[in-house]
Amino acid sequence: MYKFFCRIYQFVMKFASRLLPWTKPKLIRGPNSILMLPDEIMILGCKKVLIVTDKTIVSLGLMEEFLKLLKEKAIEFMIYDNTSQNPTIDNIEEAYVVYISSNCDGIVGFGGGSPIDCAKGVGARVARPSMKVSQMKGLFKIRKKIPPFFAVPTTAGTGSEGTLAAVITDSKTHEKYPINDLNLIPKYAVLDPNLTIGLPKSITATTGMDALTHAVEAYIGNSNTKETIELSEMAIKLIFDNIKTAFDDGENITARENMLLASHYAGLAFTRAYVGYVHAIAHTLGGFYNIPHGHANAVILPYVLDYFGSSVYEKLSDLTKIINVFDSSKSSEENAKEFISQIRKLNNYLEIPNKIQGIDDKDIPLMINRALSEANPLYPVPMILGERDLRVLYMQIMGKAQDNTVN
Repeated sequence: MYKFFCRIYQFVMKFASRLLPWTKPKLIRGPNSILMLPDEIMILGCKKVLIVTDKTIVSLGLMEEFLKLLKEKAIEFMIYDNTSQNPTIDNIEEAYVVYISSNCDGIVGFGGGSPIDCAKGVGARVARPSMKVSQMKGLFKIRKKIPPFFAVPTTAGTGSEGTLAAVITDSKTHEKYPINDLNLIPKYAVLDPNLTIGLPKSITATTGMDALTHAVEAYIGNSNTKETIELSEMAIKLIFDNIKTAFDDGENITARENMLLASHYAGLAFTRAYVGYVHAIAHTLGGFYNIPHGHANAVILPYVLDYFGSSVYEKLSDLTKIINVFDSSKSSEENAKEFISQIRKLNNYLEIPNKIQGIDDKDIPLMINRALSEANPLYPVPMILGERDLRVLYMQIMGKAQDNTVN
């Protein structure tokens, strides 16, 4: 009965989403395209912007040319650079105070998914000053325009520059959850591969696998459109074609640009088609143990795909054609398992472990509850899972032997 309720809910959401006023950010892309952003800020009439970033971005000097141009064009700015690896409610509140006290009229999210998500949270607080961040959890709680918002990703992974989602952590309860609202989609997104040159190999790897997870979960879900299918396929192909080069040669501007584009395509796909249990589980691990989101997704993805079994064989078999490993002499099951094998091989190449260590058994019941609360009934997954299923998955992810027999 519960699974029936989930499917009815998802069917209604899929139909309703077609009636929503979806938008996409205006893209500014290519090497040195960050230098075009100040003009776009001026066009929207912003006089003083809050730049939300983190200390690593500041220490690397990635914003220097951008800040210089802002000064030349008499655009004032304030910088909030204390964003955590998993942005917290406290981060949002601190940055919000800076925005209000400094009389800012625009927001720039500059960095990986964490600063961009934090910036979205600030925008939401500006739009709804009487609401707590915790009250924004879930779908469409904001419903008011946020200030002009410009997103500048410096990693190729989250795709947050094109999505309606901000993922926030409550540092008191260790809960990590998404805030979803159409008004959080940025007005502009800058895809400048020069900003990703010099990323550590580990970040290149985990953010790239984060993008792959977005694309795969969107693709195998039940709320796809023709457009999201095409976006997912383009993202998956670009990632398999470019991530190893970006990992091995961080200076390769073509690979870097293609990975940024793949991340963006994947973000556009999942913001319409949603994600699934990989993300729900990863959010719990990020909330409880501060495990980087892309790292968690990379480890979890093959376990969840394998657990889904026959419910994803046809779609994963189709994806083997996209990455050129399809074998017409094999069944859809065999080809699907080959696709999962390719993900595991990619993780191995990128030096990502196949297990996550250090999870305390006593935390698992609450993590299962939170993962299920996030995923069901919202995520249109190939197969509805329950507590027992997630317990098996957590055990597998931890390296504790369990079979993957589905209820």
